[in-house]
Amino acid sequence: MTGATRPTDFLRCPICQSVMVENLDNAAWRCSKCERVFPIVDGTPRFAAAAYLKSFGRQWNRYDVARWDEDEAVFRVKTGIDPEALAGLDVLDAGCGGGRYSLLAARSGANVVGVDLSDAVEKARSLCSDYPNALIVQADLLSLPLAECAFDVVFSIGVLHHCPDPRGAFASVARRVKPGGTLAVWLYRQNTPPQELLNKALRRVTTRLPARVLEPLCVGLGVLGGVPMLNKGLNKLFNFSNHPDWTLRVCDNFDWYAPRYQSHHTIAELTDWFHAEGFEAIEPLPPARGGRFYQFAYEHNMIIGSGVNVRGVRKK
Repeated sequence: MTGATRPTDFLRCPICQSVMVENLDNAAWRCSKCERVFPIVDGTPRFAAAAYLKSFGRQWNRYDVARWDEDEAVFRVKTGIDPEALAGLDVLDAGCGGGRYSLLAARSGANVVGVDLSDAVEKARSLCSDYPNALIVQADLLSLPLAECAFDVVFSIGVLHHCPDPRGAFASVARRVKPGGTLAVWLYRQNTPPQELLNKALRRVTTRLPARVLEPLCVGLGVLGGVPMLNKGLNKLFNFSNHPDWTLRVCDNFDWYAPRYQSHHTIAELTDWFHAEGFEAIEPLPPARGGRFYQFAYEHNMIIGSGVNVRGVRKK
């Protein structure tokens, strides 16, 4: 059960890990030891911001991607946890983006803290505004302003691969899991060498394009993603979304081609990270889709945009 009265009880100074004190005017949080002050802007504590994540702020604030039924299904697959099991638990959404999974956890009755480094916190705060058991914080996963060994469940879905130091961010997030708590992480999968080379060549161009140029290209890929046959074959050569929802297709395309950092990983690599940070009962989680052809392509790293997904329990 929860060890905190409210989500703000988890806040700690990102510099010295001391307890934070809220100023009387509710305009900032102050460290009780080193006395550094961090502002509260539009209801969101701001501990850091990064220019390299500007695309995510634009993406999540521009596109409305929360879909309750789909988000619930994706959460089950990528964490191995039934949302109803979160009731009464302390939960960290490490890299909350626009807040759809923080919202899911809050609606399920968890005390949830959602952290993101981008301006997407604006969307996340708005999405979770009806839930006092949810706190959205703008902060760096590499320097989290949160207590260590504090959360029953920590998840990071599609985020760490956008950090300049994914391994360091993983370690930082893992330290927030309490002994006996669960951590679930989903990262982009490393594909075949030809796919990786082509993707790097394309992104070398797209990551330099201004949003006003890249977005129409993503719309064009969104059109391509709705064309039968092409959308289930050509997108194995280079990535574009074939999601049934038009808005999500365009958003997925922007999410792939805009970010400055994008790393790809293997199951073995991610599993080693869990072992190194003191986790046990480590298990890879299977994808939602089945079928002989899909499973073959997935196991041979041929599906661009697919993930490596691992869950583990921190040793007591």
